[in-house]
Amino acid sequence: MVGVTDYCTHPGGALKAVPRIGGPKTPDLERILALQPDLVIANQEENRKVDAEALQAAGLQVWITFPRTVAQSLEMLWDLVTLFHSLERAASLITIERVLDWTERAATRREPVRVFCPIWRDPWMTIGAETYAHDLLRVCGGHNVFADWRGGSRYPTITLGDVVDRRPEIILLPSEPFRFGEAHRDELASFPGMPDRIFLVDGTLLTWFGTRMGKALRLLPALIERDRSSH
Repeated sequence: MVGVTDYCTHPGGALKAVPRIGGPKTPDLERILALQPDLVIANQEENRKVDAEALQAAGLQVWITFPRTVAQSLEMLWDLVTLFHSLERAASLITIERVLDWTERAATRREPVRVFCPIWRDPWMTIGAETYAHDLLRVCGGHNVFADWRGGSRYPTITLGDVVDRRPEIILLPSEPFRFGEAHRDELASFPGMPDRIFLVDGTLLTWFGTRMGKALRLLPALIERDRSSH
């Protein structure tokens, strides 16, 4: 690993000595070229097409990733394992696949829990279908109440009135990309018609489509199902 973005945080200790090359939307292209990487891994949503094309034009290989389901994320991770010939990581992925299979089977045996998961405030935005977070909620036993929102946007803009109309049983407030906190939880709790179950959660469990899915598969189903049973 010769370079990471300014926002890369895991694994913390291993990244201290790795050069930073700017933000996902503001990469230092000259610095990247100077590092002479054999491969640049980019994401279609997080990174700009113009930057990827500039790196390709300069002779670098750029791999554009865009997993929108849990299964596609696993495929991407297997591609990485194959590329780097990592037997240790292959064993980890086999474990994640087994947990995924068990989690998905368990979810099909019960009625899905209706979930609202915002990703932004002012304006309120949430996740639609065709997103990794949407599919992860499905796998974990949740039903994204805005999956079929009009227009088919992956990240629709909505109002709190729309949320009430969709009758979620639980609201998950992630720590990223918008950092929701206690004040936002109180705001939603005080709005008429909102459910009692409103929880702050680690945003990386919902939106990071790499190996964090292993932790997500361990924690999210229990949170959703436990809170439903306590209603």
